[in-house]
Amino acid sequence: MWSNALLVFILLCLICIAWFKEKSKRKTQLPPGPSPLPLIGNILQIRPDKLLVTLQKFQEKYGSTFTVYFGSRPVVILCGYDVVKEALIDRKDVFSARGKMPMVEYVLKGYGITASNGERWKQMRRFVLTTLRNFGMGKRSIEERIQEEAHFLVEEFRKAKGEPFDPTFFLSCAVSNIICSIVFGRRFNYNDKHFLSLLSYINGIIRIMNSAWGLVLYNFERLIRYIPGPPQQGVQYLCELKAFVNKMVEESLKTLDPQSPRHFIDCFLIKMQQDKEIVDSEFHIDNLVASTVNLFIAGTETVSSTLRYGLLILLKYPEIQGKRMCPGESLARMELFLFFTTLLQKFTLTSPVPPEDLSLAPDVSSAGHFPRFYKMSAIPRT
Repeated sequence: MWSNALLVFILLCLICIAWFKEKSKRKTQLPPGPSPLPLIGNILQIRPDKLLVTLQKFQEKYGSTFTVYFGSRPVVILCGYDVVKEALIDRKDVFSARGKMPMVEYVLKGYGITASNGERWKQMRRFVLTTLRNFGMGKRSIEERIQEEAHFLVEEFRKAKGEPFDPTFFLSCAVSNIICSIVFGRRFNYNDKHFLSLLSYINGIIRIMNSAWGLVLYNFERLIRYIPGPPQQGVQYLCELKAFVNKMVEESLKTLDPQSPRHFIDCFLIKMQQDKEIVDSEFHIDNLVASTVNLFIAGTETVSSTLRYGLLILLKYPEIQGKRMCPGESLARMELFLFFTTLLQKFTLTSPVPPEDLSLAPDVSSAGHFPRFYKMSAIPRT
């Protein structure tokens, strides 16, 4: 028994010695900051619900650039316009890399957009942006697709017959279908079992990344394959989503016409054929599948969460639902603007609880701030 305790003690001492050596090596390369503890870093000094306040206190003590340890990982915090401009604009080539996303990197092997860096990221980003623009993203040519999807969204709201419901699922369906129309060249019915599986995978991945497990995986990425429970479930969701995209790629390949691309996957497949003689080409199946998965996860969650938060504001302040002018229409995301205006033209939105009891405070997680879940009623306008 004593020998086991001694062994554990020696092991802990070795871990602490190794950690302090690594910390002292980094210390000369990183800005100053609060002293971290082994393994957990500065987590005990940071309140997730008051993260901004905590960082502002650190700024007062350490200046506009300082280092905070989230677990064992150092994070450099930039405060103020001048410092941020210098990093993101004046020295963008140095600071343009993305942070670690262990679960995504584990499944997608560093391919795609969100988990890649360097030349691969530049090529994928350039191709994806160009292709999305060619298919109308951000242009008037996509307006018809969004208006069509808004019609289906209105019909789903009507089915509630004025009873309270959670709009999260319907908003996710609508937003995801816009992505489907560009990536796959088609939309799915809201009760399509394959489409529902796609959304369940995305929601499951986001839910796990937003939980405390997201922070655990961020700090102990090498253990991801060994940790049971939610981490393995998240990996399974990503694998299922990857398999879904692979199936759609195979179907597109069977009917591919190089002279007439129908959607994003076709364009990528054509580019693969054009670059097949290039030995180190980044245009291959792995990058196609990973980039498509990235588009779905990022595109669905960001826009649908914005829509949810916007509707929550309308419920909190119902007096703003009347006729309004929108001088900033040209600056708004088209899908957000059209979904909002269509819903407001068709329905009066109400909350089953008094507006003063609704909270606009977001849920704070390891991945950011997200609107709280709520219920609403959609009363058809006469």
